[in-house]
Amino acid sequence: MEKIYTKNAPEAIGPYSQAVKVGNLVFTSGQIAIDPASGAVEATDIASQAEQVCKNLCAVLSAAGTSIENVVKTTCFLADMADFAAFNEVYGKYFTTKPARSCVAAKQLPKNVLCEVEVIAEI
Repeated sequence: MEKIYTKNAPEAIGPYSQAVKVGNLVFTSGQIAIDPASGAVEATDIASQAEQVCKNLCAVLSAAGTSIENVVKTTCFLADMADFAAFNEVYGKYFTTKPARSCVAAKQLPKNVLCEVEVIAEI
């Protein structure tokens, strides 16, 4: 198992890695809308937060030697299912290969963000 780290994505806010590589698979930790340059959540609406989440995922996947095009499964967490359509609009721009997906509402997400996404990708 190889731990993945990049300064182009937010630092872990707990005792975990940004991602781990096992064989030809990469498992990312959930990414939230933290801007890696500032270390803060700057976006306030679901579309802007989803954009930052996807950018963070792209950075982690790149550091692992793969890309968003190789994602086979996503797990998405929304603070409010009323944001489902707006989230999907951004999600669809990034996940064009249409990987398998679960999307659930969570009572509360870290730093009170509106969405969090974790992925499994092939190298």
